[in-house]
Amino acid sequence: MQFNYSGERFADLQMLRYKLPGFELLTAQQKAYIYYLAEATLWGRDITFDQYGRYNLLIRKTLEELLGVIRAENDTSDDAKALTIYLKRVWFSNGIYHHYGCGKFKPEFSKAYFVSKVRQLSDTILPMPAEKLLETIVPVMFDETVLPKRVNKTDGEDLVKTSACNFYQGVTQKEAEAFYAAKKQDNDPCPPSYGLNSTLVKGEDGKLVEDVWYLGGKYGNTIARIIECLEKAKLYAENERQKHIISLLVDYYTTGDLRTFDAYSIEWLKELEGRVDFINGFIEVYGDPLGHKAGWEGIVEYKDMEACKRTQTISNNAQWFEDHSPVDSRFRKSTVKGVVANAICAAMIGGEEYPSTAIGINLPNADWIRAQHGSKSVTITNFTSAYNKAAQGNGFLEEFACDADTVAMVRKYGDACDDLHTDLHECLGHGSGQMLPDTDPDALKAYGNTIEEARADLFGLYYIADAKMLELGLVPDMEAYKSNYYTYIMNGILTQNVRIKLGDNIEEAHMRNRALIANWCYKHSEGCMELKKRDGKTYLIIYDYPRLRQLFAQLLAEVQRIKSEGDYEAAKQLVEDYGVKINPELHAEVLERYKKLNIAPYKGFLNPRMTPVFDASGEITDVRLDFSETLEEQMLRYSRDYSVEI
Repeated sequence: MQFNYSGERFADLQMLRYKLPGFELLTAQQKAYIYYLAEATLWGRDITFDQYGRYNLLIRKTLEELLGVIRAENDTSDDAKALTIYLKRVWFSNGIYHHYGCGKFKPEFSKAYFVSKVRQLSDTILPMPAEKLLETIVPVMFDETVLPKRVNKTDGEDLVKTSACNFYQGVTQKEAEAFYAAKKQDNDPCPPSYGLNSTLVKGEDGKLVEDVWYLGGKYGNTIARIIECLEKAKLYAENERQKHIISLLVDYYTTGDLRTFDAYSIEWLKELEGRVDFINGFIEVYGDPLGHKAGWEGIVEYKDMEACKRTQTISNNAQWFEDHSPVDSRFRKSTVKGVVANAICAAMIGGEEYPSTAIGINLPNADWIRAQHGSKSVTITNFTSAYNKAAQGNGFLEEFACDADTVAMVRKYGDACDDLHTDLHECLGHGSGQMLPDTDPDALKAYGNTIEEARADLFGLYYIADAKMLELGLVPDMEAYKSNYYTYIMNGILTQNVRIKLGDNIEEAHMRNRALIANWCYKHSEGCMELKKRDGKTYLIIYDYPRLRQLFAQLLAEVQRIKSEGDYEAAKQLVEDYGVKINPELHAEVLERYKKLNIAPYKGFLNPRMTPVFDASGEITDVRLDFSETLEEQMLRYSRDYSVEI
């Protein structure tokens, strides 16, 4: 039977499914290990909802009860349809804010309809009595001025007070920055990531305290379930190091000690032998405008053995790439340590990775761990495959590429080169370069994430055109890189803007990074490329690809300097000048052209449903996979089976 990658579509979203190639060939022990790790991954969902906004869980649970009423009454009114779509958007984005743009959804159903429906429900099934519930959530849902943005990065505003993310309570940006600046010890060579796993709260006495996320504190009930699943997974681990890693993670969840988290991260780096791996915890700080506090995420994975040959070729040559980087020698590592890269198949995703997920991951994030111990990278091949399958024949490339020859070039090389660029970005880019000894790792503040992503992207862009790629057998010829260059610049200047509402600025760090690189290169192109109008449509034409590579090298050198020296003012200028604003006339044109293609700009994944098969002794002999769940079925099951009192 042919695998069905596509699921339902609603709003600006398209659901996809991903295959688990080779899963059937794993041993019963490996499958059991994956199953319990997957259970630990699914339990973190409510943490993400709460982190993305303090009212998200109240709103989700209320909407889910209303959905049951709508289904029972066979309510087919426009309000009922709009409420259902709103709930699906809440499920997709882990709350009431767009998963990418961070702006609050506007309900298309009436306030009166919502209020009347809630009042029909019994208080016993609502998260709080109906009238108190309505008083709490109606303004948040329907008043556009109340908590309008999950993450605000607008220069000149108080980024903490104007962001709805649930990481700070009663605290200003200035107070938060001062609080964490005071924690840093000048002589600590291995500083923990202060603030990573806590909510910063101002008490009634005016003092700031951290409400730590651990077994005995905030999110403790959910963390208890995660620990329970991790302990079961440990029984099926492939080797002793995996068992030790899980024990350290459990210790971290139990104590909340960030130095234990660092010890766990270092041991996780060293685990190279097993086929199965996982990420579980408070990891990435993109959801905090100040870049201190981490969202919860989980992913369970197993190696794609064939694709690993590519990533391992890259990682085995990490020192060569570092030595030949176009950045100042002061900012290069004399010795590259512990660069590990694998191509993997995801088996389960959760938290910030679900439903919208990354296609590559590089960890740990602590700069001192990268410098002393290295990093581990993954490229998720079954996700990129699903995206590519879903995009076939949608007309996007034909609409936006400048001519038939460019379309043919991208068709020939595009998928392979995009995967290679992701490998270079994750495997080498994030792990390249070094900070100067006295540089504060948080010096770039709100611009740090964008600069870091630009650094990794530029590293990949520079090297994908290098003759070393052909020597290593990673590209078929020296023309292949042009496909990646063309689509990258086209995306940064033109096509990624289909994800932005007309008149809005770019907010998300990865989008700012791509816009920064593309717009900076265009301004400094000196004729190597051009935006040209034909029949009322704007197209990118690249005349001189080698010159474009020189621009990537020049910008990489500057971005690495900014990172290494902690040059906040230069970071701010670069991001604000090139990564935030969109030409309104060009934006309107691109939106109109894209609208005619009838393509959803955002995509996310439904997880497979895993069912363990037990023998008479209670041992797992197999894990069955079911890909048939709809979005509604999966989300309601998760809300029922993986939710406890936060």
